[in-house]
Amino acid sequence: MRFESRVESVFYELSGSPEVNTNIPYIVAENFPLLGLLTSLRFLEWVSQNPDGVISLPTGKTPEYFIKWTQHILENWESENVVNLRTKYGLQDLKRPSLKDLHFVQIDEFYPISSRQHNSFHNYVEKYYVSGFGLDLDNALLINCDEIPLAGGRRYSEVFPDFQVDLSLRYREPKSQFEKIQQGSIFSIDNWCSEYEQRIRDKGGIGFFLGGIGPDGHIAFNVRGSDRYSTTRLTEVNFETQAVSAGDLGGIEVSRNRLVITIGLDTITHNPDAVALIFAAGEAKAGVVKEALEAKASVLRPASVLGNLERARFFLTTGAASALEASVDAFYDRGEWSQAKTDRAVIDLCSKLGKYGHHLTLEDLKADRHCRLIPDLSEDTVPGVIRSTKQKFERGMVTRKNEVFYHTGPHHDDIMLGINPLIQRLVRHETNTNYFSVLTSGFTAVTNGFVIRALEDARLFLDNGQMQMTAYSDFFESGYKYKRAKDVHHYLLKVASGEDYELRRGLAHRVVRDMVGLYGLESIAQLRGKIDHLLMILDGSYDGEINSPDVQKLKGMIREYEEELVWAHLGVETDKVHHLRLGFYTGEVFSDQPKLERDVEPVLEKLREIKPTVVSLAFDPEGSGPDTHYKVLQVIAQALRTWSEEEDLSDLRIWGYRNVWYRFHPAEANVICPVSLNAMSVMDSAFTNSYLSQVDASFPSYQHDGKFSDLTRRIWVEQLKQIQLLVGKNTFYESTRPQVRSTHGLLFFREMRLDEFLTTARELEKAMEGVVLS
Repeated sequence: MRFESRVESVFYELSGSPEVNTNIPYIVAENFPLLGLLTSLRFLEWVSQNPDGVISLPTGKTPEYFIKWTQHILENWESENVVNLRTKYGLQDLKRPSLKDLHFVQIDEFYPISSRQHNSFHNYVEKYYVSGFGLDLDNALLINCDEIPLAGGRRYSEVFPDFQVDLSLRYREPKSQFEKIQQGSIFSIDNWCSEYEQRIRDKGGIGFFLGGIGPDGHIAFNVRGSDRYSTTRLTEVNFETQAVSAGDLGGIEVSRNRLVITIGLDTITHNPDAVALIFAAGEAKAGVVKEALEAKASVLRPASVLGNLERARFFLTTGAASALEASVDAFYDRGEWSQAKTDRAVIDLCSKLGKYGHHLTLEDLKADRHCRLIPDLSEDTVPGVIRSTKQKFERGMVTRKNEVFYHTGPHHDDIMLGINPLIQRLVRHETNTNYFSVLTSGFTAVTNGFVIRALEDARLFLDNGQMQMTAYSDFFESGYKYKRAKDVHHYLLKVASGEDYELRRGLAHRVVRDMVGLYGLESIAQLRGKIDHLLMILDGSYDGEINSPDVQKLKGMIREYEEELVWAHLGVETDKVHHLRLGFYTGEVFSDQPKLERDVEPVLEKLREIKPTVVSLAFDPEGSGPDTHYKVLQVIAQALRTWSEEEDLSDLRIWGYRNVWYRFHPAEANVICPVSLNAMSVMDSAFTNSYLSQVDASFPSYQHDGKFSDLTRRIWVEQLKQIQLLVGKNTFYESTRPQVRSTHGLLFFREMRLDEFLTTARELEKAMEGVVLS
């Protein structure tokens, strides 16, 4: 493959990427920061050739390293390290480009939203691009919802007081004078969008476009099904896009009803000479990347429209490229052959052909591009894979005794959604001890609306004399600290008796205890005053607004109470559920990196104190799931490294689990656990009755419009079907063992010795932080 860009040519050569045979050329960068470096250097190379060109850059978390690298390189252009970097990637003779004469085009925006809100894309653009890159605001085309004209010169808060825009008014008669005003405003917005489009085209179109790719394949807000000739418009989006936007807007309740203004697919491709780049990181994006690059161009794959541009490229991390045909071929071709490769090839063939394992023929194996590579291919190959898989299942049914388990989770509910059925079995044996640590406070998962309802309940019960604990003479001095375990026990008694009103009262009790300690309250009057003050603040906050540190802490305490409730279902004492609140977790767009003393020490202290024989942890691949998962994994890895220098940990085992964010391939897991209908029911009941702030699924997965427990159950069932296709359904229903016959789902995890885990963690670390900005 030949690239006219020097940066692209060098990166392509250094990456060792296979010959590109996809609809759109792509380049693989080894890790996330290197992806940012590649994108930054390509951008600066283009700017040097087009100093007054038209650029359109993305918002969100993916541009983090693109932004950081661009600022770092420009600020240190002649430093030794940056000169060496430029030389390495072919830009040694490039003069430092100026960005001040560039013309900027904002890609998209929610509607309606105030440009003054921190979670508006307008605010992001002004902060990170206009100010951060030194662009001239006069040269920028921005989408400012506060300035888009509406009927009669009204503001959007007057025309759309509930922030909902009914686009059916484009085509139907208004039913009232108010709807007539709304209809006229919608047409006014449409006219503004048309003018915005024309202003872009008057500039010659976009010369440099950089964007991410959504879970449905969208670029900008051009979701699946968008016309390839679409232009700037006010439009609705699909559930997948609403789900990934929920975090920005303060919950799915908001994003489900919020429209967007987006440039169109034809806006992006209008300039035939445009450099259009899509960058993607992590294995979670591998499927949608494969669809965009290898499947036939279609409105179902919006990014496929970029195939019309000669200079369109996909910049991908190794994980994001992992499902591409060339990457899969490389997986099988490189390195020594293993049983895991054989297992993967055969299991995938069962899925591709829709055949049970015992129906696969030797001819089927020989005809498959990957199975044919299996050494000593024979009639015994498939039975060998079946035996290998059944051995994993047997390991999953072993009764564990005399163990100390230390279960860790990045967020509240990660442990439950990962291995709850397994823990149900572990706690039944009284020789085992189970400890739990949630490493972050999880406050971003609690909506303002939930806290408002909890505070209103607390005030109600206080005013009705149903908060008797506050009447004790020592309550505000020290009493609030005690009987927290009793709070949990009494709450679960009310779950058992079905008294919903008392459940609300139980939560209110814990909220009051936490408020007294958090704010140093000394009387009922102060308590009432603080409740009223918090309600005033929260009622006056916009959806998705960053809360003050005290409100964040109160939200985190609510999540901590929920976690105690979950494990109390299984009889785990509250003092065995630890809340570490690591400092890197801030809720900012670009969160901090973990620090040794601040973040690793708390975990290390727990390891020294508990002395576990098994540590369980979230084990997601590079760039998949929230970045908190990766950061927590590195914190735990460093704590274990340090602990291993103090203790002999040769017998320590690490259990790596996954949940709703990413799944194990059966060939990757080495333990497969049965999940019964009873275990599913226990998990779902505990989730519903304990994770009170999550029952309404305000921040859902894009894969499921509902509770995470529902999605988890679906995943376990799908994993069972995957294994049934290999080993046969009769393996389960004809078994002589009740535990096997009652299996209606499967849970996968990977058991590792410490050295294996630390090696893997180090590889993941390289995949995320292999480049230092210096």
